[in-house]
Amino acid sequence: MDRSLALFAIGLVFGGGIGFAIAASNGVTFDGHDHGDPAAHGGMDHGGADHARMHGQPIALAAEDAPSLAIRVTPDPMSGHNLYVETEGFAFAPQNASGDNQPGEGHAHVYVNGAKIGRLYGPWLHLPDLPKGAVTVEVTLNANDHRPLAVNGAPITAREVLTVE
Repeated sequence: MDRSLALFAIGLVFGGGIGFAIAASNGVTFDGHDHGDPAAHGGMDHGGADHARMHGQPIALAAEDAPSLAIRVTPDPMSGHNLYVETEGFAFAPQNASGDNQPGEGHAHVYVNGAKIGRLYGPWLHLPDLPKGAVTVEVTLNANDHRPLAVNGAPITAREVLTVE
């Protein structure tokens, strides 16, 4: 019995390792998926009511109560670029990520050429591999529960277009 259990454990370790190696050699990653990419959902439609149910409606703010947002993208002296996000009336709150909405706090979502590259929980982010040519870097402010903050139906967004050589 002990030998069977040991062989079973060895099989799991090597089988899992081989599975990961095959996945990695085929470009498969285990870092989630892009909700904006219909292919990531097997052709399921996430527009309209379904999308609202999954991600919630934007949080509407009066213009006078809305936080300000500005970004700056600069070349890093060593490699890549650095993104700096400046806000007023908004606090990054990574300790509350995915929790309930608390007015005036949350995180940002960062997009490069329209593709979400991740969440931002502070003012700085290193962008190591921007593509060559015209590149659009965009940042949105989001509540702890990931709903975008919006004024007059438009998400609070800052965008910079740069040329990467």
